[in-house]
Formats: sequence, C-alpha cells, structure tokens
Amino acid sequence: MPREIELCPGRRVGGDQPCFIIAEIGQNHQGDLDIAKRMIRMAKECGADCAKFQKSELEYKFNKKALERPYTSKHSWGKTYGEHKRHLEFSHDQYRELKKYAEEIGIFFTASGMDEMAVEFLHELDVPFFKVGSGDTNNFPYLEKTAKKGRPMVISSGMQSMNTMHQVYQIVKPINPNFCFLQCTSAYPLQPEDVNLRVISAYQSAFPDIPIGYSGHETGIAISVAAVALGAKVVERHVTLDKTWKGSDHQASLEPDELVELVKAIRTVEKAMGSPIKQLLPCEMACNEKLGKSVVAKVAIPEGAILTLDMLTVKVGEPKGFPPECIFDLVGQKVKKSIEEDETITEQVVENHVKKVKC
Repeated sequence: MPREIELCPGRRVGGDQPCFIIAEIGQNHQGDLDIAKRMIRMAKECGADCAKFQKSELEYKFNKKALERPYTSKHSWGKTYGEHKRHLEFSHDQYRELKKYAEEIGIFFTASGMDEMAVEFLHELDVPFFKVGSGDTNNFPYLEKTAKKGRPMVISSGMQSMNTMHQVYQIVKPINPNFCFLQCTSAYPLQPEDVNLRVISAYQSAFPDIPIGYSGHETGIAISVAAVALGAKVVERHVTLDKTWKGSDHQASLEPDELVELVKAIRTVEKAMGSPIKQLLPCEMACNEKLGKSVVAKVAIPEGAILTLDMLTVKVGEPKGFPPECIFDLVGQKVKKSIEEDETITEQVVENHVKKVKC
C-alpha cells in the first residue's frame, strides 16, 4: 500500500485514507472577490476538502512580449494578454482575505504557485500544501526551490512524459518526501480518449511509495469516479458557478450540482472498494438460506453404500446439507443410513465426515 502523507493539518492522504477532493476555482472567479468567496462556500457546501486558486506574479511568469501581445479571444478581459491576466489576478491582501474566509467556514485553502515569486508569497501565506501546475512540472529549478520550502506538494503531470516524471521524482524525493503525482492531460475540455486513466496504474507501479491522484478537465463526473476506483487518492476538478460565463476553463468545470454528485459518487465508490478478501458476508446470509444449493441424492442410496458421483446432484434443498463445492469430496465416503431419492445429504448420514470431507 502506498505510504500516507499529511497533506493538510490533520488530513492524511494515501493508503486507506479517503480521497482528498480539490475544488479548483482557478480564475473562474472572473476577478471578482465576492464571486471568489461564493465559490469557496460552494466548494465547502458541496463536500470538497479544499478550495484552490491560481496565483501568479505576472512579470515573473511571463516575459514582456507575452504580456504585450494582443488578446482578442471572446474570453478576453483586456486588449493585451497582460491586461487580461491583471484583471483576473488577486492582490496579496485579497488572497489573505480569501484564506481567512476559507478558514472561517472550515475548508482548506491553497493555490497553484505559477512562478517562483508566487510560491514565495504562498509560503508566507502559510498554505497547507503547494500545488504544482502541469506547466511547471518540468521546471526543475522551480521544483527544487518549492520542495525546499518543506510543505507537502501535489504535482500535476499534464504535457509530461514518464521519463520526465521519473526525473521529477528523483529531484523532489530526496528534498521533500511528502508529495504526490496526479495523472493529468492538459486539454480543455478533455475528450475521453485522451484521458489515459491507465497512467494511474503505471504511476502506482513506478512510484509505489507516494500517493497517486487525478486532475481532470473532462466534462461530467464518470471519469473522475473511475479514477478513484483505480486508486486515485487525490482528485482535482475545476468548478464554476455557471458554465456559460466568460473564460476558457468554465466549459471543463463542474457546476455545484455536479460537484455534489461527484463527491457523493466518490464516497460511494470508496465504500464499495471494501476488502480484497472474498468470503460469504453477513448481508448474503438471507439469500444463501433461501437460494443456496446443497448436495442431494440423485437416486435412493442404501445404508452402507459408498458414494459415487452418479448418486449425487445439486439442488436448493431443505434442510441444508453439504454445499455444492463438497460434492467431489463426498465421492468415496460411506453412508451410515439409507437416503431417499431427492433427500439432502447431511453430515449426520456420512461416516467420519469431519475427517474425510475436507470442505
């Protein structure tokens, strides 16, 4: 079983711990602090464990030309990409206000640090863990500096190869063993054929000592639920209050009713995973009593006869007798009294049954 890590104070993930559900608000708040608070409350009320944002220090994430390029998309909040991003970026004081609000209503709060300076601020903000977005997973100096902060890390793997993920593991593990990988495909919305849930199993095999999770950008909840059935211990999904709002992430986000269903489905699947031990369960006893079959006499069997297979058959019998799986073990056993045709074969009529009938 993969080791557990304490991702947030008092909240462990991995092993047999419940899946940690991250509601990725990102920048779906439209740059409005009140909407951001509504979304934090929505995440809490829907049953998510954590409300997550995206924090950038724009001059450290983008170069000047990237910020100055025209941005004419229908999702744009400004004439240039820099104007667009500045509209959506909360200040440090606003982040402090959001974190305080999340603490007041009882949900964990963090953000993806989209550049090294953003990580510095989030460290000062005292978030419980760092989220590494897919775009920085192959940014090895960033990973090193982030790992050295000592906070748990959740690392998405969109746009990366298995070889890169091995390098990431080798960089982070010696510095900070408290991290996990999320299978992720960076497309919005994500088509089912590009999800590749089998990577979860590949990660579990390649990195057996860390928890593995899933960050999804698909529509609906079925794929994320399947990820949990495959063993994902962290699930991250974008959320929104309205999919029709301006912004490229809304279409791949879950509205409140969908988030409620996702949380409910994940918790149901976790219960259903149960035990790897296959056995007759107490809840099956009623059905077994009513429909469970027994070995019965196919023909009349005289006292002292040695049982052969052609003397026996299997039916729902009254009273209960030897279960069907014992039929081959009964062959060669001696009966102590005569048995009528269609009569159940019980322990009382088989000589030395305790010693000789293994089942």
